[in-house]
Amino acid sequence: MTSTATLPVALDAATIIATINTGLFIDGAWTPALSGTTFAVENPATGTVLAQVADGGPADAELAIQAANRAQKAWGKTSPRSRSEILRRAYDLLMSRQEELALVITSEMGKPLADARGEVAYAAEFFRWYSEEAVRVGGDHTITGDGKHRILVTREPVGPCVLVTPWNFPLAMGTRKIGPAIAAGCTIVFKPAELTPLTSLALVDILVEAGLPKGVLNVVTTSKAGSVVEPWMDSGIARKVSFTGSTAVGKLLLAQASRNVMRSSMELGGNAPFIVCADADLDRAVDGAMVAKMRNMGEACTAANRMFVHRSVATEFAAKLAQRMSELSVGDGAEDGVNVGPLISEKALLKVQALVDDAVARGASVVVGGARTDGAGYFYQPTVLGNVSPDSELMHTEIFGPVAPVVPFDTEDEAIALANNTPWGLVGYLYTQDIDRAFRLGEDLEVGMLGLNTGMVSNPFAPFGGVKQSGLGREGGKLGIDEYLEYKYLAIPR
Repeated sequence: MTSTATLPVALDAATIIATINTGLFIDGAWTPALSGTTFAVENPATGTVLAQVADGGPADAELAIQAANRAQKAWGKTSPRSRSEILRRAYDLLMSRQEELALVITSEMGKPLADARGEVAYAAEFFRWYSEEAVRVGGDHTITGDGKHRILVTREPVGPCVLVTPWNFPLAMGTRKIGPAIAAGCTIVFKPAELTPLTSLALVDILVEAGLPKGVLNVVTTSKAGSVVEPWMDSGIARKVSFTGSTAVGKLLLAQASRNVMRSSMELGGNAPFIVCADADLDRAVDGAMVAKMRNMGEACTAANRMFVHRSVATEFAAKLAQRMSELSVGDGAEDGVNVGPLISEKALLKVQALVDDAVARGASVVVGGARTDGAGYFYQPTVLGNVSPDSELMHTEIFGPVAPVVPFDTEDEAIALANNTPWGLVGYLYTQDIDRAFRLGEDLEVGMLGLNTGMVSNPFAPFGGVKQSGLGREGGKLGIDEYLEYKYLAIPR
């Protein structure tokens, strides 16, 4: 990304992408992979190649972790205010380049431009929030019970961090991890997702322009994640890992982290229940379902995967939801008026179709959609399935697509049992106008977050994370910076 003022609006995505450095960023400098190899980044709406990006390997990973190690001591001792000001400048730069970054996100990930603009604003808020939290890191002081010692508790940066992000929110997932790491005084080795690295690479130049010293942030793009991340995990230098992605990969990283007893934050899979009680405001519930299901084409860990609707209103709810889904425009996210972009890949598209076919084979009815669209790109029709069997495969796996399965229920106990019948527990959604029922069901749901009469829970100011196999730790809010800080206790005689 250029380091001057905002690029003219007339520039198109290809022109903007051409300004992005596509090498590795190590110790403050852009460099090709030592192997000299690259990999292609494609537009999922067209299949065209957007750029060739450096394909890093173990030797590049070693250079990156050594750079982070050299920079850690000095960076950890910088003043909280200086770190705060870097993050605040980065926030301002992100917002001044919202249109450019949105075009990059849409080009490599597929989401419509309106959603991409929203992601830039959401991502930038993590930098603004942690610019404010950087100067609020405190400790504790007390006197022992016998009065003979002072107890002084301080908080220090945990040390070099391994950050690994997914493709579905290529900017926000980066800032949600990089922001608190910078605020806490930690150096970073960062591996963006192979499918969407361009947005992350554009972010690097913004942080450099904001004044981030060399060695603090080191970025290695790669088509072979294990060849980079595993050497970092085994280096003995990295003291913390933060990963967002699948539960299967998270378990692998936790096993690797155990070898050096690394601090670990894991934001893993989700299988969110969306419960609509008999007394719910149905129009409001449908509004919430459209947000919870269709944000990011359903390619989100917070997506409403399983819609449990009281039998007395299930048919009406499905019909209203299907009407709203049928009104959505599917196409290239860069085009005006498009509401639903492509899925990320052919593999993702085939998975969604297989899940729908399985549900139909088990008795589900297709209320709307149910097939891919004609033509190029990885597009799938917004879909509502009625009377879905709880035994269907899509009830037990993340759909990651624009498919809403509606399952009727009769009692509260049945709804809770169905909702909790999953190894995941990231988020749930509940629609009711009875406050007692809201608290009763909310307490029984095994989730880390609950949207009560709302379909949106993601917020930079709130602690994001789940229970069970949806992960460990929290990102965002006041708790987010704790993941990057250690406590130290000093015993001082009086």
